[in-house]
Amino acid sequence: MKLGYSTWGMPDAPVEEALPRLAAMGYTGVELTVLPRYTTALERLDQSARGRIRELLGALPMDLPAIAGHTSLLDEDPEIHAANLARLRATVDLAVDLAGEGAPAVINTTAGGRPGEWECVRERLAETVGALAVDAARRGVILAIEPHAGTALNTPERTLWLLNAVRSPAVKVNLDNSHFDAIGMPVEEYVAALAPHSVHVHVKDVRGRAPDHEFLLPGETDYDYPRFLRLMHAHGYDGYITVEASVMVQRRPGYDPYAAAAFGYRTLAWAFAAAF
Repeated sequence: MKLGYSTWGMPDAPVEEALPRLAAMGYTGVELTVLPRYTTALERLDQSARGRIRELLGALPMDLPAIAGHTSLLDEDPEIHAANLARLRATVDLAVDLAGEGAPAVINTTAGGRPGEWECVRERLAETVGALAVDAARRGVILAIEPHAGTALNTPERTLWLLNAVRSPAVKVNLDNSHFDAIGMPVEEYVAALAPHSVHVHVKDVRGRAPDHEFLLPGETDYDYPRFLRLMHAHGYDGYITVEASVMVQRRPGYDPYAAAAFGYRTLAWAFAAAF
Protein backbone atom coordinates (compact mmCIF):
# COMPACT_ATOMS: atom_id res chain seq x y z
CA MET A 1 0.00 0.00 0.00
CA LYS A 2 1.06 3.59 -0.65
CA LEU A 3 0.19 6.93 0.91
CA GLY A 4 -1.65 9.63 -1.04
CA TYR A 5 -3.41 12.93 -0.48
CA SER A 6 -6.66 14.26 -1.91
CA THR A 7 -6.79 17.83 -3.19
CA TRP A 8 -10.35 17.81 -1.84
CA GLY A 9 -8.72 19.66 1.05
CA MET A 10 -7.11 22.24 -1.26
CA PRO A 11 -9.86 23.98 -3.27
CA ASP A 12 -7.91 27.22 -3.74
CA ALA A 13 -4.37 25.89 -4.13
CA PRO A 14 -2.78 26.10 -7.59
CA VAL A 15 -1.95 22.59 -8.73
CA GLU A 16 1.54 23.70 -9.80
CA GLU A 17 2.19 24.60 -6.15
CA ALA A 18 0.24 21.85 -4.43
CA LEU A 19 1.74 18.78 -6.09
CA PRO A 20 5.43 19.62 -5.44
CA ARG A 21 4.65 20.52 -1.83
CA LEU A 22 2.76 17.26 -1.30
CA ALA A 23 5.61 15.30 -2.86
CA ALA A 24 8.09 17.07 -0.60
CA MET A 25 6.06 15.98 2.44
CA GLY A 26 6.47 12.37 1.34
CA TYR A 27 3.17 11.61 -0.40
CA THR A 28 3.61 9.44 -3.49
CA GLY A 29 0.11 9.82 -4.91
CA VAL A 30 -2.55 12.47 -5.33
CA GLU A 31 -6.28 12.36 -5.90
CA LEU A 32 -7.14 15.33 -8.11
CA THR A 33 -10.47 17.02 -7.31
CA VAL A 34 -12.32 18.48 -10.30
CA LEU A 35 -15.50 19.89 -8.74
CA PRO A 36 -16.61 23.37 -9.87
CA ARG A 37 -15.28 25.35 -6.89
CA TYR A 38 -11.72 24.02 -7.28
CA THR A 39 -8.73 25.50 -9.08
CA THR A 40 -8.64 22.18 -10.93
CA ALA A 41 -12.34 22.26 -11.84
CA LEU A 42 -13.12 20.19 -14.89
CA GLU A 43 -14.17 23.31 -16.78
CA ARG A 44 -10.73 24.87 -16.25
CA LEU A 45 -8.75 21.90 -17.52
CA ASP A 46 -8.38 22.54 -21.23
CA GLN A 47 -5.85 20.56 -23.26
CA SER A 48 -3.05 22.94 -22.33
CA ALA A 49 -3.78 22.57 -18.60
CA ARG A 50 -3.98 18.80 -18.93
CA GLY A 51 -0.62 18.75 -20.63
CA ARG A 52 0.92 20.80 -17.81
CA ILE A 53 -0.48 18.43 -15.18
CA ARG A 54 0.87 15.41 -17.07
CA GLU A 55 4.30 17.02 -17.24
CA LEU A 56 4.18 17.94 -13.56
CA LEU A 57 3.27 14.41 -12.52
CA GLY A 58 5.97 13.03 -14.76
CA ALA A 59 8.58 15.25 -13.14
CA LEU A 60 7.59 14.28 -9.59
CA PRO A 61 7.76 10.95 -7.75
CA MET A 62 3.96 11.00 -7.68
CA ASP A 63 1.13 8.90 -9.12
CA LEU A 64 -2.42 9.92 -9.99
CA PRO A 65 -4.42 6.96 -8.59
CA ALA A 66 -7.79 8.73 -8.49
CA ILE A 67 -9.84 11.72 -9.58
CA ALA A 68 -12.59 13.04 -7.30
CA GLY A 69 -15.54 13.72 -9.58
CA HIS A 70 -18.29 13.41 -6.96
CA THR A 71 -21.75 14.20 -8.21
CA SER A 72 -25.22 12.88 -7.46
CA LEU A 73 -26.41 9.97 -9.56
CA LEU A 74 -29.96 10.29 -8.24
CA ASP A 75 -31.07 13.87 -8.85
CA GLU A 76 -34.78 13.94 -9.57
CA ASP A 77 -34.56 16.89 -11.96
CA PRO A 78 -34.04 15.35 -15.44
CA GLU A 79 -31.89 18.23 -16.70
CA ILE A 80 -29.64 18.26 -13.64
CA HIS A 81 -29.37 14.46 -13.72
CA ALA A 82 -28.33 14.53 -17.39
CA ALA A 83 -25.76 17.25 -16.66
CA ASN A 84 -24.34 15.24 -13.75
CA LEU A 85 -23.90 12.16 -15.93
CA ALA A 86 -22.33 14.20 -18.71
CA ARG A 87 -19.89 15.63 -16.20
CA LEU A 88 -18.85 12.18 -14.99
CA ARG A 89 -18.37 11.01 -18.57
CA ALA A 90 -16.19 14.05 -19.20
CA THR A 91 -14.22 13.16 -16.06
CA VAL A 92 -13.62 9.71 -17.56
CA ASP A 93 -12.18 11.46 -20.61
CA LEU A 94 -9.95 13.53 -18.33
CA ALA A 95 -8.61 10.39 -16.66
CA VAL A 96 -7.60 9.05 -20.06
CA ASP A 97 -6.01 12.36 -21.04
CA LEU A 98 -3.94 12.51 -17.85
CA ALA A 99 -2.89 8.87 -17.89
CA GLY A 100 0.01 9.17 -20.28
CA GLU A 101 1.43 5.67 -20.71
CA GLY A 102 0.04 4.37 -17.41
CA ALA A 103 -3.39 3.16 -16.37
CA PRO A 104 -6.02 5.89 -16.06
CA ALA A 105 -6.98 7.13 -12.61
CA VAL A 106 -10.16 5.71 -11.11
CA ILE A 107 -13.10 8.11 -10.93
CA ASN A 108 -14.54 8.51 -7.44
CA THR A 109 -18.15 9.51 -6.91
CA THR A 110 -20.88 9.19 -4.32
CA ALA A 111 -24.40 8.06 -5.19
CA GLY A 112 -26.55 10.89 -3.89
CA GLY A 113 -29.99 10.50 -2.39
CA ARG A 114 -30.69 10.04 1.33
CA PRO A 115 -30.31 6.99 3.60
CA GLY A 116 -34.04 6.44 3.99
CA GLU A 117 -34.65 6.34 0.24
CA TRP A 118 -32.68 3.20 -0.61
CA GLU A 119 -35.58 0.87 -1.44
CA CYS A 120 -37.13 3.51 -3.69
CA VAL A 121 -33.98 4.46 -5.60
CA ARG A 122 -31.77 1.39 -5.77
CA GLU A 123 -33.04 0.10 -9.12
CA ARG A 124 -32.62 3.53 -10.70
CA LEU A 125 -29.14 3.81 -9.20
CA ALA A 126 -28.14 0.41 -10.61
CA GLU A 127 -29.42 1.39 -14.05
CA THR A 128 -27.50 4.67 -13.97
CA VAL A 129 -24.26 3.12 -12.72
CA GLY A 130 -24.58 0.35 -15.29
CA ALA A 131 -24.86 2.84 -18.13
CA LEU A 132 -21.86 4.80 -16.85
CA ALA A 133 -19.90 1.56 -16.52
CA VAL A 134 -20.36 0.77 -20.21
CA ASP A 135 -18.81 4.10 -21.17
CA ALA A 136 -16.04 3.83 -18.58
CA ALA A 137 -15.13 0.32 -19.68
CA ARG A 138 -14.74 1.48 -23.30
CA ARG A 139 -12.08 3.93 -22.13
CA GLY A 140 -10.36 1.52 -19.74
CA VAL A 141 -11.46 3.52 -16.69
CA ILE A 142 -12.89 2.24 -13.38
CA LEU A 143 -15.75 4.04 -11.64
CA ALA A 144 -15.31 3.83 -7.85
CA ILE A 145 -18.54 4.32 -5.91
CA GLU A 146 -18.07 5.67 -2.38
CA PRO A 147 -20.54 4.54 0.29
CA HIS A 148 -21.34 7.69 2.26
CA ALA A 149 -23.13 8.07 5.60
CA GLY A 150 -25.35 10.83 4.21
CA THR A 151 -26.46 9.17 0.97
CA ALA A 152 -28.76 6.34 -0.05
CA LEU A 153 -25.71 4.11 -0.50
CA ASN A 154 -24.45 4.09 3.08
CA THR A 155 -23.73 0.47 4.11
CA PRO A 156 -21.65 -2.46 2.87
CA GLU A 157 -24.84 -4.46 2.32
CA ARG A 158 -26.24 -1.85 -0.05
CA THR A 159 -22.89 -1.48 -1.80
CA LEU A 160 -22.61 -5.22 -2.43
CA TRP A 161 -26.17 -5.23 -3.73
CA LEU A 162 -25.24 -2.52 -6.23
CA LEU A 163 -22.09 -4.30 -7.37
CA ASN A 164 -24.06 -7.50 -7.86
CA ALA A 165 -26.83 -5.69 -9.74
CA VAL A 166 -24.42 -3.94 -12.12
CA ARG A 167 -21.93 -6.81 -12.52
CA SER A 168 -19.27 -4.79 -14.33
CA PRO A 169 -15.49 -4.95 -13.87
CA ALA A 170 -15.55 -1.19 -14.46
CA VAL A 171 -17.41 -0.57 -11.17
CA LYS A 172 -15.56 -0.91 -7.88
CA VAL A 173 -15.52 0.77 -4.45
CA ASN A 174 -13.86 3.80 -2.95
CA LEU A 175 -13.75 2.85 0.74
CA ASP A 176 -13.81 5.69 3.27
CA ASN A 177 -13.43 4.48 6.85
CA SER A 178 -15.09 7.56 8.35
CA HIS A 179 -18.53 6.93 6.85
CA PHE A 180 -18.77 3.50 8.46
CA ASP A 181 -17.31 4.75 11.71
CA ALA A 182 -19.98 7.47 11.68
CA ILE A 183 -22.73 4.85 11.72
CA GLY A 184 -20.98 2.80 14.41
CA MET A 185 -20.02 -0.19 12.26
CA PRO A 186 -17.10 -2.34 13.46
CA VAL A 187 -14.02 -1.92 11.31
CA GLU A 188 -13.62 -5.68 10.86
CA GLU A 189 -17.10 -5.85 9.35
CA TYR A 190 -16.80 -3.15 6.71
CA VAL A 191 -13.23 -3.99 5.75
CA ALA A 192 -14.02 -7.69 5.29
CA ALA A 193 -17.03 -6.83 3.13
CA LEU A 194 -15.57 -4.12 0.94
CA ALA A 195 -11.76 -4.33 0.84
CA PRO A 196 -11.85 -7.08 -1.82
CA HIS A 197 -13.88 -4.74 -4.06
CA SER A 198 -11.95 -1.54 -3.33
CA VAL A 199 -9.65 0.26 -5.76
CA HIS A 200 -9.05 3.38 -3.67
CA VAL A 201 -9.30 4.32 0.01
CA HIS A 202 -9.94 7.58 1.87
CA VAL A 203 -9.05 7.98 5.53
CA LYS A 204 -10.14 10.55 8.09
CA ASP A 205 -11.33 10.63 11.69
CA VAL A 206 -14.88 11.17 12.89
CA ARG A 207 -16.43 12.27 16.17
CA GLY A 208 -20.02 11.36 17.04
CA ARG A 209 -22.62 9.34 15.15
CA ALA A 210 -24.49 10.22 11.95
CA PRO A 211 -26.26 12.48 11.42
CA ASP A 212 -24.76 14.35 14.38
CA HIS A 213 -21.14 13.68 13.51
CA GLU A 214 -18.05 15.71 12.71
CA PHE A 215 -15.30 14.68 10.32
CA LEU A 216 -11.75 15.36 11.50
CA LEU A 217 -8.22 15.01 10.22
CA PRO A 218 -6.57 11.60 10.65
CA GLY A 219 -4.90 11.65 14.04
CA GLU A 220 -7.32 14.00 15.83
CA THR A 221 -8.88 11.05 17.68
CA ASP A 222 -7.43 7.78 18.90
CA TYR A 223 -8.57 5.84 15.80
CA ASP A 224 -6.37 2.76 15.38
CA TYR A 225 -4.91 3.28 11.89
CA PRO A 226 -2.26 0.54 12.23
CA ARG A 227 -5.06 -1.94 12.84
CA PHE A 228 -7.05 -0.57 9.90
CA LEU A 229 -4.02 -0.92 7.60
CA ARG A 230 -3.33 -4.46 8.73
CA LEU A 231 -6.96 -5.42 8.12
CA MET A 232 -6.97 -3.89 4.65
CA HIS A 233 -3.75 -5.75 3.83
CA ALA A 234 -5.11 -9.02 5.19
CA HIS A 235 -8.17 -8.71 2.93
CA GLY A 236 -6.06 -8.18 -0.17
CA TYR A 237 -5.98 -4.42 -0.64
CA ASP A 238 -2.68 -3.08 -1.99
CA GLY A 239 -3.61 0.31 -3.45
CA TYR A 240 -3.46 3.88 -2.19
CA ILE A 241 -4.49 5.01 1.29
CA THR A 242 -5.43 8.65 0.67
CA VAL A 243 -5.76 11.28 3.38
CA GLU A 244 -8.82 13.52 2.98
CA ALA A 245 -9.52 16.83 4.72
CA SER A 246 -13.30 17.16 4.80
CA VAL A 247 -15.32 20.30 4.16
CA MET A 248 -16.00 20.37 7.93
CA VAL A 249 -12.27 20.69 8.54
CA GLN A 250 -11.90 23.29 5.80
CA ARG A 251 -14.51 25.50 7.50
CA ARG A 252 -12.36 25.96 10.59
CA PRO A 253 -11.07 29.51 11.18
CA GLY A 254 -7.54 29.86 9.85
CA TYR A 255 -7.61 26.56 7.96
CA ASP A 256 -4.25 25.92 6.26
CA PRO A 257 -4.44 23.23 3.55
CA TYR A 258 -0.72 22.48 3.71
CA ALA A 259 -0.67 22.21 7.50
CA ALA A 260 -3.61 19.80 7.26
CA ALA A 261 -1.78 17.72 4.65
CA ALA A 262 1.37 17.61 6.77
CA PHE A 263 -0.62 16.59 9.86
CA GLY A 264 -2.29 13.78 7.92
CA TYR A 265 1.03 12.61 6.53
CA ARG A 266 2.59 12.36 9.98
CA THR A 267 -0.38 10.35 11.25
CA LEU A 268 -0.43 7.85 8.42
CA ALA A 269 3.36 7.57 8.03
CA TRP A 270 3.49 6.61 11.71
CA ALA A 271 0.60 4.16 11.19
CA PHE A 272 2.34 2.45 8.27
CA ALA A 273 5.52 2.08 10.31
CA ALA A 274 3.58 0.73 13.30
CA ALA A 275 1.46 -1.64 11.20
CA PHE A 276 4.20 -3.30 9.20
